[in-house]
Amino acid sequence: MRNITLSADADAIDVARQRAASENTTLNAEFRKWLHRYARHHQAAHAVRSLRELRAKYGTGGRKFTRDEMNER
Repeated sequence: MRNITLSADADAIDVARQRAASENTTLNAEFRKWLHRYARHHQAAHAVRSLRELRAKYGTGGRKFTRDEMNER
């Protein structure tokens, strides 16, 4: 695991630490959760963009395939 240094308002840090303690966790653990969600959101947005690009490039124009066509190899 890598370390990073962050800067924030001292009062906000104190309040966040108190809240984390009341929830039986730590500010560090909560930050890790947030960072994971933040990174996952970016990955999901990238995946959605990729799918849209593929649909635009390889779209069917609304044509529905038959079951036999979908199972052709």
